[in-house]
Amino acid sequence: MKKKILAGFAKLRRYVKNHLGISGTVLLLSFFTGVFGATIAIIIKNLLYFTTNILSTAFPHAQMNYLYLAFPLVGIILTMLYVTRVVKDDLSHGVSIALKSMCRDGGKLRRHNIYSSMIASSITVGFGGSVGLEAPIVLTGSAAGSNLAQFFNLSSKNTRLLLACGSAAAMAAIFKAPIAGIVFSIEVLMLDLTAAAILPLLISAATGTVLSILFLGENVMFHETLTTTFVVGNTPYYIILGILAGLLAVFFMRTLRKIEGRFKKIGNKWAKAIIGGLVLGGLIFVFPVFYGEGYENINHILNGDIYALFNNSPLYSFLNHKIFLYIFILAVILLKVVASALTTASGGVGGVFAPTLFVGAFLGFFIAGIFNYFFNLGLPTANFVLAGMAGVMSGVMHAPLTGIFLIAELSTGYSLLIPLMFTSSLAYITCKRFEKHSVYTKSLADVGDLITHNKDKFAMQKLNWRKLIDKNISTISINATLREYTDAIAKSKRNIFVVLDEQNLFAGLLDMDNHRDILFKPDLYDSVLVKDLMIQPEAVGYDTDTGADIIEKFKKTNYFNLPVITTGRKYIGFLSKAKMLSDYKEFIAEESED
Repeated sequence: MKKKILAGFAKLRRYVKNHLGISGTVLLLSFFTGVFGATIAIIIKNLLYFTTNILSTAFPHAQMNYLYLAFPLVGIILTMLYVTRVVKDDLSHGVSIALKSMCRDGGKLRRHNIYSSMIASSITVGFGGSVGLEAPIVLTGSAAGSNLAQFFNLSSKNTRLLLACGSAAAMAAIFKAPIAGIVFSIEVLMLDLTAAAILPLLISAATGTVLSILFLGENVMFHETLTTTFVVGNTPYYIILGILAGLLAVFFMRTLRKIEGRFKKIGNKWAKAIIGGLVLGGLIFVFPVFYGEGYENINHILNGDIYALFNNSPLYSFLNHKIFLYIFILAVILLKVVASALTTASGGVGGVFAPTLFVGAFLGFFIAGIFNYFFNLGLPTANFVLAGMAGVMSGVMHAPLTGIFLIAELSTGYSLLIPLMFTSSLAYITCKRFEKHSVYTKSLADVGDLITHNKDKFAMQKLNWRKLIDKNISTISINATLREYTDAIAKSKRNIFVVLDEQNLFAGLLDMDNHRDILFKPDLYDSVLVKDLMIQPEAVGYDTDTGADIIEKFKKTNYFNLPVITTGRKYIGFLSKAKMLSDYKEFIAEESED
């Protein structure tokens, strides 16, 4: 039976490829990737609703509830058990996993990524984990596209493209924002913007959006009617907001790394879960707004329903005076990242997408509120809330266009495009000044696995330069005489020789052109030794070097050929610059081909 099923799949692959060709196959699969991406977003949203609905009966609205202390810990432990006992793989930081696959593995993601993050994140967030579902949804959608490409035996280039289509579809379905989904795939996943890539991305994003509207309704997360028209006179305050959003993004990223680094030093996974879960529960007990994704709290501040943020909080009675309200809001801004970091560091699964929107919204509310309270400026709070969201997201993710288009599609229909552009660009510039890499790319950059939009760097990493090594260069002993050297010249068609020492390790080079004056002096044949004639090259290639390392050595030395050895100085062969550049050009041409 299994053989018949496999034979049927093989027949299907051949039929599709034969009748549609590669480009047609990619377009067809981009549609199905959009379907899967939207389905995944719908399932996860419903899983979250199902989990929170079951637990909501334990939360009276009129009083503090000590179950806030218990639920996050239970969720983290259940998630940890699922990940360690069932999945047995790393599920943290889903976008980074997808990006790592784009950079290192030709876009290939494992099959379990189609469902594992979906289940784990629903448990974590459903029980109050202070993270978002977007990164797990993006990873799940990306895995769907990647595995479809692998099933049809597509090239690495098209596998990466369909992975990006999956992420675009998932993003579009979550927020009903197709343009933001496409921009996210290009800006965050670093997909090259080519004519061949645009159409599949459009199909996937549009499909994901349509299915999301059909099954989840047309309502978006935030209300359109609360914003006001952009006033040019408010530009200086949007500039201030942009700079502060960039600084907050730096604080967000560094705090996240510091807390996760501290938890990595705790060897016992149960200790991690208990410590993180209890501290997180304590934070949620004092600040109930940290429970779950927090989008409902963003709607509270957009609607002006401020005191709903403090339901069930022991601090509620202290908020009668405005100044205490803003102190509370500032504490929420600074501690939200701690709550998010505790969730993931202790074993929960989720992303930083929702937390960045959350702290950005509260920052915008805080800035507008402070200026209005002390200077009576009448700044539109909702506008600043939305701009703050775009700003912090732009800084943390190093994705200003994603921040602009996402908030524009979610809320205002582009009427706030100018302030969004000011805030996002300044936040990005400010954050970039202190943090070279985004929250998603930092870990990859630290280990040298990050590939940027620069095709040259991508080609250098992917280029298999070791297959170009010429092993036909003759070798000669370091103790050989000039007579033996001339005998070797007579048998060789090359003008360069490799000198090996007594242990048969690389010692240096002989360049025949440097010795023409003595090659025809027989009286020197037995008195001159090779070790007196050899030279040391300015640089050698090591078998551990990357393609970029080799190219850099060619540039510094102006060599046309480079000896390649192991780190133990065992000679391997010679690498030709011409051959390497030829392969490089072929790779670039293939990647750029529509």
